[in-house]
Amino acid sequence: MPADPVTLEVDGREVRVTSPDKVFFPKRGETKLDLVRYYLAVAEPFLRAVGGRPLLLERYPDGARGKSFFQKRVPKGAPDWLSTVEVSTPNGTTSNALVAADMANIVWAVNMGCLGFHVWPYRAAEPACADELRIDLDPQPGTNFDDVRAAAFAVKALLDEVGIVAYPKTSGSKGIHIYARLEPRWDSMAVRYAAVALARELQKRHPETLTCEWWKEQRGERVFVDFNQNAPHKTVFGAWSARPRVGAQVSTPITWAEVATVQSEELTIETVPDRLAAMGDAWASIDDNLQSIEPLLEWHRRDWDHGMMDAPWPPVYPKMPNEPPRVSPSRAKKEPNG
Repeated sequence: MPADPVTLEVDGREVRVTSPDKVFFPKRGETKLDLVRYYLAVAEPFLRAVGGRPLLLERYPDGARGKSFFQKRVPKGAPDWLSTVEVSTPNGTTSNALVAADMANIVWAVNMGCLGFHVWPYRAAEPACADELRIDLDPQPGTNFDDVRAAAFAVKALLDEVGIVAYPKTSGSKGIHIYARLEPRWDSMAVRYAAVALARELQKRHPETLTCEWWKEQRGERVFVDFNQNAPHKTVFGAWSARPRVGAQVSTPITWAEVATVQSEELTIETVPDRLAAMGDAWASIDDNLQSIEPLLEWHRRDWDHGMMDAPWPPVYPKMPNEPPRVSPSRAKKEPNG
């Protein structure tokens, strides 16, 4: 028989946790209540990273080995005290998304089986302003985590060159994410243009190890700099969020000094709270000096002035201005007049 529900007082709210002994992460047997306790243990840095932002919930009602689905809409029957905001998808559909307003909202989501918070690039109070540049380093077949480490340092060197301070985190899986918190001046289109320009410059300087090629057939054994993580309405897996993996790995903020040695598999809901207590939050200063993407937008304007087209967009987006044909090179060769 499942254990009786547990009621917790969180941020002045009573939040009910049902089936608290349900195993969510089978490798070591961590339960739903263990996951709740993890988020409460990292509450301060978690809210510093994602607080006030809309969330896409990745739900696994039966734990990390069970079936899953993504949920943008807060379901009917949810508590009336939940913080929500209307968000839009690339095709213009709207939904009422949960906002990371406080930990009561987060605990409610975990009770619903959320094993992954995917975060919008803006705050609910300022939806027109994208205030994060997100650089996703994605290893391709034939590469490994050491290649991702080297890619991260290449990104840092380029950002240092243009005066942009950025902060790394493990993805909770095989990659590394690098974030710059921005001045409130640009929308998501501009931030994506900056990301495309950065990715192209990285490939230009490191053609053997880094790629910005959107089509997988062109990437080779290189680390992919995924610029489209900055597309409007695109969510990215949140800092301090537990991954839906059997080992309960966490997407963990780290220092640049740690990039060379970090073992991302060891950063779990079991180990990260003790690490935080001992070392503090590697992103503690992320809001102290907001960054400008103007140097990257200068590269973007330079590229377009020289006749370069925009990079391809994901298929869920409508055709965008100055976008090349949305077809892989191998398919284009087979089509008539291609």
